Amino acid sequence: MTAKINIVLVHGAWGDGSHWGHVIPPLHARGYRVRAVQNPLTSLADDIDRTTKLAVAQNGPTLLVGHSYGGMVITGAGHAPNVVGLVYVAAFAPDEGETPGGIFGMREAPPGAAGIAPDDNGFLWIDPDKFHDNFCQDLGETEALVMALTQKPIAARCFGDASGPPAWKVKPSWYQVSSNDRMIPPATERWFAERMKPRMSIELAASHASMASHPDEIVALIEEAARALA
Repeated sequence: MTAKINIVLVHGAWGDGSHWGHVIPPLHARGYRVRAVQNPLTSLADDIDRTTKLAVAQNGPTLLVGHSYGGMVITGAGHAPNVVGLVYVAAFAPDEGETPGGIFGMREAPPGAAGIAPDDNGFLWIDPDKFHDNFCQDLGETEALVMALTQKPIAARCFGDASGPPAWKVKPSWYQVSSNDRMIPPATERWFAERMKPRMSIELAASHASMASHPDEIVALIEEAARALA
């Protein structure tokens, strides 16, 4: 039964596990064992380690779902022996040796890049006043405000950390493109999907925060992957 597939949700930069708040309840209600990792966002290696440990702790077939920078993470953590598949949600899907910074350099910077600034400790933040317009423009004011003011910064070094051998080359994968993304260029997301040749790719007229603004479609994609892997 599909309920035996464990699901581990992996957040991206400027967020934490709560970004999956609209996805967790329906998956839980349908009998899936769901966990959302809380990554430190201090280095790619640290985040892969934290996610791998949580995935292995599920003690059974596990599906990893990564949003944004979380795609970098599941590309590495997906090598855990009990991980059976990967779902990318408006996410990086790097090949070996690629970095987020290098991938961004392939095209004109997305609009949201103008709102990112470093602090004195080597971490990057999104200007709270620009968060709604760039990260989650299709969410209501209140939810966007909470996301903006509870954002978790990411270490600047993460954008220079290179990916290792990609799990998407050896594990079944699924991909969701956000056509209104202002943080990762939609053309880059389409390129990821075309390159990885996923079992299924969908495109939503969504912001970067598609898991919050289009949870029904994201849940359906996750369930499609879970059924295929059961």
